[in-house]
Amino acid sequence: MVKIGNFFFHYRNFIFPIFYAALFIPSPQIFDNTFTAFWIGLLITAIGQGVRFLTIGLDYIIRGGKDRRVYAEDLVTTGIFAHSRNPMYVGNVLMLWGMGVLANNLLFLVIMGPFFLFIYQSIIRAEENFLENKFGPAFKDYCNDVNRWLPSLKGLGTTLGDSNFKWKRVILKEYNTTFYWTLAAVILLAKNSYETIPQEQFRKLDESFMAMGVTIVAVYVIIKILKKQKIMVSD
Repeated sequence: MVKIGNFFFHYRNFIFPIFYAALFIPSPQIFDNTFTAFWIGLLITAIGQGVRFLTIGLDYIIRGGKDRRVYAEDLVTTGIFAHSRNPMYVGNVLMLWGMGVLANNLLFLVIMGPFFLFIYQSIIRAEENFLENKFGPAFKDYCNDVNRWLPSLKGLGTTLGDSNFKWKRVILKEYNTTFYWTLAAVILLAKNSYETIPQEQFRKLDESFMAMGVTIVAVYVIIKILKKQKIMVSD
């Protein structure tokens, strides 16, 4: 499992866009009403994004890899990491499953959902192998106290109250993820509207969909420029 996890970690930036593309594959529906599916899926996705926001904004862990290999500078056990060992991955799974519901795509949830979970489980095993080798007993004690997946809400209020939330860090580190899923959501909403409502009514909404898409792209470009020019820097 560790070898599989290292493989997926190395190629994760190439693999995960495939999941977004799979949202548009024709499939049996989950709900009869596509707009019911959209709003339920949007709620699940937003919760997942919220978990990622909290994780990054509090005590962020530098575990993004080095030279596309598993790497960590320190063993971070505070912030949201005091409640789940892998809150970023919890957020990712919620977002992916939420997007599957949002797309009203049964095949995506049945096939891609479990595969996505398998990928992350294998990556986690690879990361845990690295962390155990590097931090030894300290990491084992952490594993005994904190769940691998399921977040514990015990003491969450204290965690949030005692932490200084880093908004700039959230914006600079999360704008890519937010851009992709929000743009995909607008495209899926437009697609569902085109397929389910009268054409006259859709034409009235067409400009709104375009405006939302342009706004999302514009915000993405602005943040990217601010980051590249170092006009906005992380806290």
